[in-house]
Amino acid sequence: MGSKNRNRSFFRTYFFLFLFCLANAVWAHAKDELKAMSDDLTYIINNKEIFNRQKEQRINSLKKLLEAKDASREYVYEINRQLTDEYKKFKLDSAICYAEKNIEISRALNDSDRRYLTEIKLATLYSYAGRFFESKKILDGMHARELPEKLLPDYYEAYSRFHEHYGAMSNQSKYREVELYRDSLLAVLDTASFAYKINIAHRYLDQRKTIEAQRLLTGLLETEEADTPEYALITHYLGAVAGRLGQRDAEKKYFILSAITDARNSIRENTSYHRLARIYYNSGDISKAFLYAQSAIEDAVSSGVQFRTAQMSEFYSIINASYQLKEAKTNATLKRYLSLISILSVFLILLVLYIYKQMKKLSRVKEELSQTNQKLLELNLELNEANSQLNDKNVELSESNYIKEQYIAQFFDLCSAYIDKMEENRKTLYRLGINRQYEELMKRLKSTSAVDKELDELYMHFDSIFLSLYPTFVADFNALLAAEEQINLKNDDLLNKELRIYALLRLGITDSTKIAGFLRCSMSTVYNYRTKMRNKAAINREAFEDRVMKIGMTNRQNAPDSLS
Repeated sequence: MGSKNRNRSFFRTYFFLFLFCLANAVWAHAKDELKAMSDDLTYIINNKEIFNRQKEQRINSLKKLLEAKDASREYVYEINRQLTDEYKKFKLDSAICYAEKNIEISRALNDSDRRYLTEIKLATLYSYAGRFFESKKILDGMHARELPEKLLPDYYEAYSRFHEHYGAMSNQSKYREVELYRDSLLAVLDTASFAYKINIAHRYLDQRKTIEAQRLLTGLLETEEADTPEYALITHYLGAVAGRLGQRDAEKKYFILSAITDARNSIRENTSYHRLARIYYNSGDISKAFLYAQSAIEDAVSSGVQFRTAQMSEFYSIINASYQLKEAKTNATLKRYLSLISILSVFLILLVLYIYKQMKKLSRVKEELSQTNQKLLELNLELNEANSQLNDKNVELSESNYIKEQYIAQFFDLCSAYIDKMEENRKTLYRLGINRQYEELMKRLKSTSAVDKELDELYMHFDSIFLSLYPTFVADFNALLAAEEQINLKNDDLLNKELRIYALLRLGITDSTKIAGFLRCSMSTVYNYRTKMRNKAAINREAFEDRVMKIGMTNRQNAPDSLS
């Protein structure tokens, strides 16, 4: 009997030990999985431009379809509709532009269904953009009983979104209105549709029916493909469910999945980053909280979603202050450690030198003298090299100061001229407005000819100033190119776009973003021009831009005191 009890006790101990080890293994695996997902999200945030470029390529392919000759109004309407959907949560201003175009097309077609649908979409876009007056005006201008049955879900959804966004922007609770229109929406939706189920899940969450919401969302997740906007929405709601249930790892997991999916689809209107920032901030991980909050505010500003920007602004300032404080403390700690290490290093070096000198002082006096002389020679060489580098830096500094003086003088002249032009343009527009010449006023406001003219004059001034600084730049630049690849300018041109890129590089502006902004082109265009020029070089293509940076250095001391 005693033996049986001992066996049972041993088996029970072994069984509980097994369960404990299994639980630890599962917990460790979950932690590793969560860390891997968090690392993936960090990588995606740091490289989100890759996905944005893919989004822009899809949009550009749609825009090219609008170039078709003899395209019907129905065809243009459909392409504009697709562009509106693509831009909706990417760039609100563009989405609004294409929706407004479709309003005009539907009126021209006298198609009430298309007009109602587009107006409802436009009202929603205005709501996202914080233009509540325009949104409310559109929605109040139509009535549910006048709308086709198929448009009722869009109509009620637009009203629900309006009250949700208005409440977020005005800090007023619009829960009753939102729920009222959600009830109307659920009444007209197909009960088998995704929209119906996700709205039911939302209602469950609002009613604190967490388990029912979890059951419904888990079923939706099993049927939905990953990397779709619907998948991002489901995982977001599941994150909210996990938070309600106190499942912190699951909460992070689902919000991270939602954020990753939104980033891959270039959806900038999302709240998963916001929720993650709060979660990590409350858990004390300020670095991740700052990363997610910064990404959320960047997306909101880039997309033009005003209510998301308003939601994040106050919280972002709190996280930013905490992040800066943490960084300051970390830097202070590093400085203390660095100071201590430096002191110990100096002490050890002195100790080693002292022991070495004592041991070798008598036996290696001559050798030390020889080594000392050799070191003096090396130091002299290093000193000469340092003096040569200092002279080069002085020349570069002198050149930089000279360039600054010339460009500052021209800058004041250009600013004064632009201010005069702006004042004259303001007076002209004012007169048109006073005289109620609205058609002419709109024509002038829409016209870009004045901007194009000012850009041409800006580039002309830039070319003139630059060639005054480096008169031989074009010839010296061509000398670096193969004979058959040299640049031949038109009679009236001082520089072309390729030469302006390298002129900006010669002035020390190496940031491709700034170069692209000045020349009104994309970064890829700047990169392609630079690559093309290096491929045309008559010298080593890796040394090509270094040689361009040295053009005109030998003539700097002969430069004029000022530009005419």
